[in-house]
Amino acid sequence: MSAAPEITIARRRIGAEHSPYVICELSGNHNGSLDRALALIDAAAATGCDAIKIQTYTAETITLDVDRPEFRIVGGLWDGRSLHELYREAQTPYEWHAALFARAAERGVTLFSSPFDETAVDLLEGLGAPAYKIASFEAVDLPLIRYAAAKGKPLIISTGMANLAEIEAARTAALEAGAAGVVLLHCVSSYPAELSDANVRTVADMAQRFASPIGLSDHTHGAAASVAAVALGASVIEKHFTLARADGGPDAAFSLEPAEFTGLVADCKDAWTALGRAHYDLLGSERANRQFRRSLYVVADVKAGEPLSRANVRSVRPGNGLPPAHLDEVLGRTAARDLRRGEPVAWDMLA
Repeated sequence: MSAAPEITIARRRIGAEHSPYVICELSGNHNGSLDRALALIDAAAATGCDAIKIQTYTAETITLDVDRPEFRIVGGLWDGRSLHELYREAQTPYEWHAALFARAAERGVTLFSSPFDETAVDLLEGLGAPAYKIASFEAVDLPLIRYAAAKGKPLIISTGMANLAEIEAARTAALEAGAAGVVLLHCVSSYPAELSDANVRTVADMAQRFASPIGLSDHTHGAAASVAAVALGASVIEKHFTLARADGGPDAAFSLEPAEFTGLVADCKDAWTALGRAHYDLLGSERANRQFRRSLYVVADVKAGEPLSRANVRSVRPGNGLPPAHLDEVLGRTAARDLRRGEPVAWDMLA
């Protein structure tokens, strides 16, 4: 498959030729406080991330307040809670959004969101959101994808739980509806996700299958999976963020604190820089050290006419003598003149 086309979000190009686009996901870690949400914006901007993401829904737009077993979570981080209860706690109220977008603009960092229904798209469009993120659980909601895509912005789609056919259907729906490009994020929809389940090699496989930039939405602890994804070609990294895990919050357990997220950003950018290109040429930074490679030297005085042997010629550093590959051609030859210990071996000193 040909190289995936670049996309642009708020004048930032995203693709294999550019450093990874790192998204700081705030989710519900505002803990119901607008002041904390604004503080999260400030702290996230200071990490050096490329963008901050929030989530736009209400408990009523994302689920129903119904007392039925299927509306209650069994197992995991939120065991026993009803969906409505969880989302009521985690929601970022619509009336906060203008203040959050304004604070991000003041801090000079891109802010966008995951809409979960058409009203959320309309709100975000009115605030000038430069992109839309489709969450894994909504990747099968093709009407929502088409509605967001019709705004003509880039879409980032998480693919947790989706099979190949569902991923292709979501990507096709977005592009046909007018999205200005699609990024697909490998994702494991487990909270937190175990490193053993991360399967980051999927990033490289997706890059072979889909003509879109590929990334990782990372729910594991720490930064290892994200850095590994960059090494395998990820153009986008998304990771959850909190001021302090000890403060609690719906997603705090698998979120990074400010110093950790700053390290994640640096490590991902450094990993991309380290990838460089495949080549075997001498680098300028190596040139000065070339003189210290091994070469053949006289290691014991030799009289004119005496043979050269392993007792008086060896391969040592530095590299001013003949290359070590010539050792067999040198051994047994006689000295054309007196040779002193420490002289580099050259052809003109051999008879």
